[in-house]
Amino acid sequence: MDQYEMIRTGCRVYGQNISEMARMTGHSRNTIKKAIRGEPWGYKERAHQPFPVLDKYLTVIDGWLTGDKDKPKKQRHTARRVYNRLVEEHGYKGSEPTVRRYVRFAKMALGIDTPCAFIPCDPEAGHEGEVDWGTATAILAGEEGRLKFFCMRSKYSGKHFVRFYSCERQQAFFDAHIHAFSFFGGIFPVLIYDNLTTAVHKVLRGRDRIEQEGFGKFRAYYSFDARFCNPDSGHEKGGVEGLVGFARRNYMVPVPEAANLEELNEKVLRQCVSYGNHKMAGRDRPVNELYECEKEHLLALPETVFSNVKTSAGRADKYATVIVDKNRYSVPSRYAGFRVKALHHADRVEIFIGAKRVATHERSYGNNKWILNPDHYLELLEQRPMAFNSARPIRQWRKSWPQALNKLLERFCRAQGETKGIKDFIAVLMFYRDYEAGEIEAAVELAIENNISVSDGVRHLLAYTGDADMTIAPLAFWPSLPPPDIAVYGQLGGVQ
Repeated sequence: MDQYEMIRTGCRVYGQNISEMARMTGHSRNTIKKAIRGEPWGYKERAHQPFPVLDKYLTVIDGWLTGDKDKPKKQRHTARRVYNRLVEEHGYKGSEPTVRRYVRFAKMALGIDTPCAFIPCDPEAGHEGEVDWGTATAILAGEEGRLKFFCMRSKYSGKHFVRFYSCERQQAFFDAHIHAFSFFGGIFPVLIYDNLTTAVHKVLRGRDRIEQEGFGKFRAYYSFDARFCNPDSGHEKGGVEGLVGFARRNYMVPVPEAANLEELNEKVLRQCVSYGNHKMAGRDRPVNELYECEKEHLLALPETVFSNVKTSAGRADKYATVIVDKNRYSVPSRYAGFRVKALHHADRVEIFIGAKRVATHERSYGNNKWILNPDHYLELLEQRPMAFNSARPIRQWRKSWPQALNKLLERFCRAQGETKGIKDFIAVLMFYRDYEAGEIEAAVELAIENNISVSDGVRHLLAYTGDADMTIAPLAFWPSLPPPDIAVYGQLGGVQ
């Protein structure tokens, strides 16, 4: 029997006095009286906790913590740092737990880094979505680099969309929204954002914001409301904050590899779709089932997609390049000096002369980059073959073309001389306009094996191998001929 119960029962039921109960239990008379009166039984915390060893350092600690109020949150004193400074600077001999206990109480009293409580919420279906950006490392075409990834998440169902971009510019921001709306099949009436500069021009007092003009037009086109978090309050859109970390840990480990950004986004999109079968903690149904309940509440997509294209006018310079957004993009060399119009898409740049599109390039972000298509300069290089080895478009191309092309170039130069060999080799490079890269590489390797040293030989191999599957049965009355010996083709022109 519990002693508290025994004391009360003995006194009230059996009439035993306080002295008898004190002898039986070993407790003092005052303790017996408290039990009879029903006062709290057991350990009682002190109203004031003394710190005898730490006492002479309390003023120092309070001064450090008070000074932290004006410091960045990530550069304030922790209890460990306070303890280390006391030992190093003041010769403190006490224990670290004592310092930790006092720092916890002192921070609470000073209102520094007080723990926050959160309100459990039950979001309305199809009403709110959350948006954020993250950063991750990826390998594109063999080169490792840092990329930005856009995240949009349904607050109700948890269904989410992730897409990679080279930057966080406004045009990429809009493009990501357009793809996300298509993925969800509708538009969330309210989207929650940080105070990102692509959407907010100025943060005013409270919830008021001056939006960027372009974002205001985009938001009006899709008829959704934007709600912006308080500064440094990422918990106000905690779902998508968690998604950024979840996507990085699950979709980007190991470090993703792809030939280009488009292929990388296809991989991530498949993972976003498969997440629909996942059941989140605390939910009774998978993500896709919850999403089907909210889909009917989304705003309908407009018939025409928002025009997320910028235009600029200019002139192709003497290098046959056009400056677009501080970078140079090539056009065919015959258009040097022509006036052009450029269309800036989020992922590509298209260049027009009049109504004719003369060049399309993958868009590059940054400054002073040369995005050159080597095919645009081949006719010019035929006229000036001695500039071939130092030409920037060729030097860029040679980093990625197959080693067989270098061997073929050496063979052409040995057989025909440097000038004629280069000009004839340029004719081989022009075959990329009409044939697939794999077909050309196979023909080049075959030409090297059979000692062919002229472009016409490579052309013959392309034509011959390209029609290899289109064989015609010989006539019954016509005599069969042996297959041609292509190894002697180079001798027809007297070239060994």
